[in-house]
Amino acid sequence: MDRPALRHQLDAALESPLALVVAPAGAGKTVLVTQWAQGRPDISVAWFDLSAADRTVGVFARRLCEGIAAVAPGFTPPEPPPIMARARLGAPFLEGLAAGLAGVGEIVLVFDDLDHLAKTAILTDLWRLVDLLPPNAHAVFSSRVDLNLGWNRHRLEHGLVEIRQRELAFDDETTGRVLAAIAGRDLEPATVTAVTALTEGWAAGVQLTALRLRFAADPDRVVDQLTDPDERVMDYLSAEVLDVLRPERRDALMRLALLDEVCVGLGEAVAVLPGGGDEFLARLERDSLFIVRTPGHTGWFRFHRLFRDLLIYRLRATDAAAEEQVLDAAAGWFLASGDTDTAIEYLLRARLWDRAMDLILRRRPDPDEDVGTTRIARWLSLVPVDVRTTRHDAELLLAIADTMSGRVIPAAGALQRLVVARGMTTGRRQIALSYLAAQVQYSPNPETFQELAAEATALLESHPEAELPDLVGLTSRRLLLLVTRVAMGRALLLLGRVDEAREEIGAALARADLAFAPYRVHTLGSLAVAEALSGLLRRASDHAGEALDLAQQIGVHGRPAPADAHLARALVAIQRGEPHEGAAPLMTAIAGAAANNRTQLLWLAHLASRLIAPQQEFANLDSLGTPPPLVRDALAAIALRESRLRGMPSAAPPPASAWSALAFEEIAGLVASGRQVSARERLAELVAAGRQPRPMAEIEVEALTAWLCIAEGRRVQAREHLETALTRAQDERLAQPFLRVGPVLLELIDEVPTGRSEFGRFVAERLRGAAVPRGERLADELTPRELELIGYLPTRYTIADIAERCFLSTNTIKTHLAHIYRKLGVASRDGAIERATELGLFDVRGDRHAG
Repeated sequence: MDRPALRHQLDAALESPLALVVAPAGAGKTVLVTQWAQGRPDISVAWFDLSAADRTVGVFARRLCEGIAAVAPGFTPPEPPPIMARARLGAPFLEGLAAGLAGVGEIVLVFDDLDHLAKTAILTDLWRLVDLLPPNAHAVFSSRVDLNLGWNRHRLEHGLVEIRQRELAFDDETTGRVLAAIAGRDLEPATVTAVTALTEGWAAGVQLTALRLRFAADPDRVVDQLTDPDERVMDYLSAEVLDVLRPERRDALMRLALLDEVCVGLGEAVAVLPGGGDEFLARLERDSLFIVRTPGHTGWFRFHRLFRDLLIYRLRATDAAAEEQVLDAAAGWFLASGDTDTAIEYLLRARLWDRAMDLILRRRPDPDEDVGTTRIARWLSLVPVDVRTTRHDAELLLAIADTMSGRVIPAAGALQRLVVARGMTTGRRQIALSYLAAQVQYSPNPETFQELAAEATALLESHPEAELPDLVGLTSRRLLLLVTRVAMGRALLLLGRVDEAREEIGAALARADLAFAPYRVHTLGSLAVAEALSGLLRRASDHAGEALDLAQQIGVHGRPAPADAHLARALVAIQRGEPHEGAAPLMTAIAGAAANNRTQLLWLAHLASRLIAPQQEFANLDSLGTPPPLVRDALAAIALRESRLRGMPSAAPPPASAWSALAFEEIAGLVASGRQVSARERLAELVAAGRQPRPMAEIEVEALTAWLCIAEGRRVQAREHLETALTRAQDERLAQPFLRVGPVLLELIDEVPTGRSEFGRFVAERLRGAAVPRGERLADELTPRELELIGYLPTRYTIADIAERCFLSTNTIKTHLAHIYRKLGVASRDGAIERATELGLFDVRGDRHAG
């Protein structure tokens, strides 16, 4: 395969006496230099394929002169070296050779496989010859081994051209051309990329893999099997590299290959390294033995993937017991170095299950450190079930890790079994019940989790003396009490008992001395959500901000933990009548909740999205299961409100027992239908029942009463109630209660003092916006994903910012935006904002230029 860029580098070598090509066997050194030589008919090329026979001075000198004379007829050879010269060509021969080359025109001497002359005086003489060459003569040294002849002087004085494995390695484009040429067909880009990754661009590896694909019925499917060692590659590496090594060096390599990465200390801990660790690794690198430095990790190396596969295959075939010994020794070295996590990885690979579980259960992360529940779950899931189930603590920790990572079904089953398992201590049962209750975020039926939280709290409080095993800092009594009380608060929130939820979570947080910082992020976010739904918007903003600051501080900002806080920010924006400000945090909340499958938080996010765009539906909504009562009632209320504002009130919903969004619409529907007496009676009943989220319900009641008074013709009383509502809402800038009532309040708002304030004018502006009829429907409706992305347009986020928050590629975002622009009939982002506003897809206020 032609490599024009590399040939141009060799062209540049004609400006200096020497070019160096150093790479492992099969890297394409000879092919490259051959292609270059064939492409330069204007110069003479004397090519020397070297072998062990050339280590004899007389043989080499004769070949050298004959080779030059064959391509340069005018060449006058020097006198051969005297017999007494023994192993050296000698200065007279070298000087005579250089003089003879001066009159033959442009000529290049190519010494291929120069590593056959390593550690000989002939190699030293060739290095001396390079310095004697006349300007018309040049040399190319091609070798598997870095001969370390002191290249620095030539780099400084002559601009030495060097081509090594990193330049010779194929990129995807070159790999694709090679595969197509050998396999006889073009392959999918994913297949090409997979082959490049597997072979790391090693030329021989790509060609041998292409032969494997050549006769496959479906080469693109064969790529899934490329992780298996290929016999052709194994045979090549065995013959060209491994079998020619000294036994002690080969044995050391096979043991080192079991390590993902190796440094001097680790290498010496697992194998006998001839010459010592420093010299051994340095020689591997000099000899191009498929070892590369690890970027950003000084002093560490790794083997080429295919070579490593061969070494491990050989080790398993020749010494089956060695693998466990090496992995055990590596684990010991990492443990002594303070790297417990890597030690665990090696013990698991060695199948030393009990010792691995001992280390996992003894892990003690720092208070602000991410516990790594996904990693813990992966570790423990690797332990055979029959081994793991003999240890309740391992089963408990796996269930906790699965719960926190969103794998609820296996976690719930394990926790339920542990609660009733024989031999479980009271302390361990307390842990199992607490984390079972914590699944309230992941599963429907919050009333079940309310009961579980109450049972877990009672067990914790009735047995304070029970011994609790310390499982990575997640099972202290303080934390378990917090977990159960927050679970209770979340259950109450999902049941629609918002004030009780807020009080429960707030009380738990106030008394908790949290050693596990990510859980504080979760808890602050949950409290902020409850406060936002209650209308305590300043406190919600403060707690959400505190959660996000802490998440940033401890490095979990882009993870699921802050999803509640982002949702709270979205809800605050919605409650303040600025839904466009809530679109971006809502998208971030959705991504975080989806990352660990918190279905109940996703239902709350769906509710928020409907409040932003009432016609918008989540994609795959059925996969979330049954909505919790809070969301169910609120969604029903949105539908009733939409019908009411269109002048077509729906049938009255079932009578509510407590104040809620549905109760609000029940009263509003009665007023809109002219049934003022029934509306006043039901309003009095619901107010007397209590359990309203404050201050939200108080303001809603006053706003509804103002409308009721308008309908009754009692304008003075209507103004009094509206003024009370606006006054109570002003500090929090709580606009949503007035927007829920609708534009009917516009006729009164200018007649009350607070209605003329900045807040009052803002509410009036929003009410007038709601009074404008919705625009026509699009011929080609926007998809749910496109409706989600619409929310980002008024923000200042770039395409890259949006892609990061939506966990999509920038190209995917560009494709979606192109579809949005086409469906809206616009050509730009600003045009899309204007058109979306006309269609009522969102309300925009303030700066529309998003960036």
